[in-house]
This record gives sequence, C-alpha cells and structure tokens, in this order.
Amino acid sequence: MNCPVCKEPMIVLELDEVEIDHCISCGGIWLDGGELELLLETSTEKDKLLTSFQIDKDTKEKARDCPICLKRMDKVLGGIPDCRSSAGRDNKVLMDKCRQNDGIWFDLGELEQIIKMGSFDKGNKVLNLLKDMFKSRIKN
Repeated sequence: MNCPVCKEPMIVLELDEVEIDHCISCGGIWLDGGELELLLETSTEKDKLLTSFQIDKDTKEKARDCPICLKRMDKVLGGIPDCRSSAGRDNKVLMDKCRQNDGIWFDLGELEQIIKMGSFDKGNKVLNLLKDMFKSRIKN
C-alpha cells in the first residue's frame, strides 16, 4: 500500500495483532478500520474519543485520498472532551478518515497525541513502539 501523502510504499508493523502501516518517508501511520479501537484500551475515554470525531469543513489542510479505496478522505477533528493542552486550549487532533471506513491516516505525531490525550496506553506498549519507530523525529 502506498502512503496517501508522499505516495511511497509503506511498511507493515504488528503490535498485539494490530497491523500498523507506516511510511518511513513522512512518518505517517495508517490504521485500517477498527484498528484504532483495538489499540486503545477499553475505557470511557475510548468511547468519548471515538464519538468526538467531527468533520472539519474549515480546515485549510489539503484533502488526501484513501490508500485503499483511493477516494477522498474527510478531515476529522477528534479529542477527549475537556482535555486541555498546557496552553489551556482544547486538545484536538486533525486526522484523515476514509468516508468508506477503510481506515484513518495519522500524520507524524498525531497517533501519539491521541494515545497520550486519553491515557489509553497504560503499559506503554504503543507509545514505546511509536518512539522506536520515530527515534529521530519524536521528542519526549
């Protein structure tokens, strides 16, 4: 499968039986439909996050095509309600979600933001994998 951003072939990594498609050129991550839910531990925060996804029609970010169905994806904002950044703003992440529910595209650092936002990864398995993948790109 090719990256929806730079069109380079992606590599497949596996964590707890979840395949993560990763672009080594731009650092983006593709999760097939349902894989985000599998990565996030069962919690009320997970439900809050998943129901928070709203199409952002005001974004200036370029729309991307789904790497599976090749159709235009929606720009969606998601975040845990009442979760605020250190600057006091609502903590939201802009992602690309396939309209056919083929999956979600995360630019470099976006999946890590989502996981940290809701304290989903209690054992740090996903965060450790992301840090290993992006050693030179992600700051601690």
